Amino acid sequence: MPELPDLEVFAKNLQKRFKNKTLETVEVTVAKKLNVSAEELKDALEGHQLSRVSREGKTIQLHFGNDAVLGLHLMLHGEIKDLQEDSGVKFPIVSFHFKGGDGFALTDFQKAATPTLNPEDSTVPDALSLSPSYFKDLLAKKKVQIKTLLMDQHSIRGIGNTYADEILWEAKISPFSIAKAIPEAEVKELLKTINKVLHQESVDIAGKLPDALSGEVKDFLRVHRPDLKQSPTGAAIQIEKKGARKTYYTDEQMLYTL
Repeated sequence: MPELPDLEVFAKNLQKRFKNKTLETVEVTVAKKLNVSAEELKDALEGHQLSRVSREGKTIQLHFGNDAVLGLHLMLHGEIKDLQEDSGVKFPIVSFHFKGGDGFALTDFQKAATPTLNPEDSTVPDALSLSPSYFKDLLAKKKVQIKTLLMDQHSIRGIGNTYADEILWEAKISPFSIAKAIPEAEVKELLKTINKVLHQESVDIAGKLPDALSGEVKDFLRVHRPDLKQSPTGAAIQIEKKGARKTYYTDEQMLYTL
């Protein structure tokens, strides 16, 4: 599943490739995922230039010259596919054909990836725009495990399973720590670590995938990789499985409880 650093890269690559191009045709294959009819989507977007592409939480947003915005949420298995590289794209949800023949498609074999026309602005802060006061107050009132809180999209947008593990290992805080039990000094360091890890991963992935619209790069992960047995500092990587989700951690990480 693509996470914040991946989506940062894909959004920038989409903008680099398609900015200021005019969308000629929108082809809807799975209309049930839309929040409007296929006809309304086509009327809103066709004939307009793509002015910019951004990332909001776990959503890529396409901004058009008429102020229309289309949010693309990839869900678990969704991908952005290059229509020039692959004319026989499988499992399309919606495809975008620009003047001149270029284009891309949102695909998902589970048909879960979701396009949303003019999504409502969220009041939940993005993981890369957390204020120290918001973050401190959030943790101070939560009795849940810190990993659970970091992944809660109603509290912080953008962090998923992989990078929650990476952030907490870097901060040397156990994923099983209770949020409100973490000392204030460690809360400050954790916020710095969130920004550090997510920014650096975005830079590293962009270097590896300078033009890609999809794909996952795991080369830079420190602990959340099944092929790793030790952390970079030599500690044994442990794995706890809960349902379909795995948590990767080491004994280097401090456990804070009430």
